Amino acid sequence: MRLIETELKNNVLGCMVRILDENRVKLLDANKKDLEAFDKEDQAMYDRLLINNKKIDGMIQAIMQVRSQEDPINKVISNKLLENGLQVVNKTAPFGTIMIIYESRPDVTVEAAMLAFKANNKIFLKGGKEAIQSNKMLVDFWHQALLENGLSMEHIQLLHMNRTETQQFLKTPSEPIDLIVPRGGEQLISFVKEHAKCDVLVSGRGNNFLYVDQSSDWEDSIRVILDAKTSKISACNALDKILINTNLSNYHNKMTDLKNILKVNGVSILVDSDVKNILKEEPLITEEGMWEKEFLEMKCCIGSVDSAKEAIQKINKYSGGHSATIMTTNNKTASLFMEQVDCAAVYQNASTRFTDGGEMGVGAELAISTSKLHHRGPLGLKELVTNKYYIYGNGHIRE
Repeated sequence: MRLIETELKNNVLGCMVRILDENRVKLLDANKKDLEAFDKEDQAMYDRLLINNKKIDGMIQAIMQVRSQEDPINKVISNKLLENGLQVVNKTAPFGTIMIIYESRPDVTVEAAMLAFKANNKIFLKGGKEAIQSNKMLVDFWHQALLENGLSMEHIQLLHMNRTETQQFLKTPSEPIDLIVPRGGEQLISFVKEHAKCDVLVSGRGNNFLYVDQSSDWEDSIRVILDAKTSKISACNALDKILINTNLSNYHNKMTDLKNILKVNGVSILVDSDVKNILKEEPLITEEGMWEKEFLEMKCCIGSVDSAKEAIQKINKYSGGHSATIMTTNNKTASLFMEQVDCAAVYQNASTRFTDGGEMGVGAELAISTSKLHHRGPLGLKELVTNKYYIYGNGHIRE
C-alpha cells in the first residue's frame, strides 16, 4: 500500500474542517431527515443520531486534533545490528483496509475516517440505516476533501447494504479487508464474528460495574454513581451494575439512601435477593442473564457482596470487559481489584465515563476495544497501526 506524505494527509484533514464548517446547514438538513424518520422512543439511539452545531464543533475540533498529532506510520520501533551483519528494523505500518460497522452515530463517520486515513488505511464505513442521510452527506464532504488534494475517493467509502448483503460482503468482500471493527451490541458482534474472514476487533459493549467497598467515602460514591449512570445513558462507558459491600457501615440506611437518590434522578432499579430484603418494593432480578445486559437507559441493577473478592468474581463473570470502578479508601484493596478485574479500564474512586480517548489523553478514537489483541482500550491514532520488519543484508544466506 502506497504511503501518503504526512503533509498531504494533513491537507485533506484541513479541507474537511473547512468543508464541514461551510456546510453546516446542509448537514443539519440531512440529519433532520434522519431524525424525522426515526422512532423517538429509543432515547439512547436518538441522542446518538442527533447532530447539532455543538456536535459539528466537536467534529471539527477532533479533526484538528488528529491533524496536529504525529503521523503514526513508518516510526522505528526497534533497530538492531546482528552479529552476522544483518540490520533488522521494525517499523509501524498501516493495516491496509479497515471496515467499521456501527449504528446511529454520524460523528463516527468523521472520527473513524479521519483516524484511518491519517494512519494510511483505507476504510469501509457501514453505518446504520437510521443515519443514512447524515452519513451520505459526511462522506460526500470527505470525497470533496480528497479530490481537492488529488486523491482517490476510494480511501473513504460508505457501504449501502442490508443484513443479507452485509453477510455476503463479509464472506466475499470486493477487496481484501484486514480488520473489522463491529461497534455495537452482542448481536452485531456475534454476526460479524460468524461471517467475517479476517481479524475482528470487538468494541462497543459496555455493561460496566461499580463496587462500593466497606472502606469508602459514601458521598464520593453517590457522586460517582450518578455521573456514571445518568450523564450519558447512550454511551458504552455508562454504568449498569452497582455492587455494595454488606460490611459497609450503616449498610441498610445507605442502601435506602442510594435507592432514593437514584429514583429522584429518574433511574429505575432491579435488585438481587439480599438487597430485596431491604428494598422490599423494588423488582427482583429473576434471570441471571440480566447481570450481563447493557441497558443504555435509565436503569441499573443493585447487588450485595461480602468482599472485594466476591465483587471481582461477579464482575469477571458478567461484565463486558469494558470498564469497572472500585470506590474505596483502602489502596491495598484497590490494587487487588484493579489487578484482578478483567476489563480494558479499571478505576479507583472515579467514574467509568472517563473511558474515552479524549478523556484518557489518547485523543480521538475509532472505538473502545474490549479485545486483548492487538490493543485494548481506546483505539486512537497510534493504535491504528500494525508493524513490519525491514531486514537489510549484503548477500546473506542462512548456513
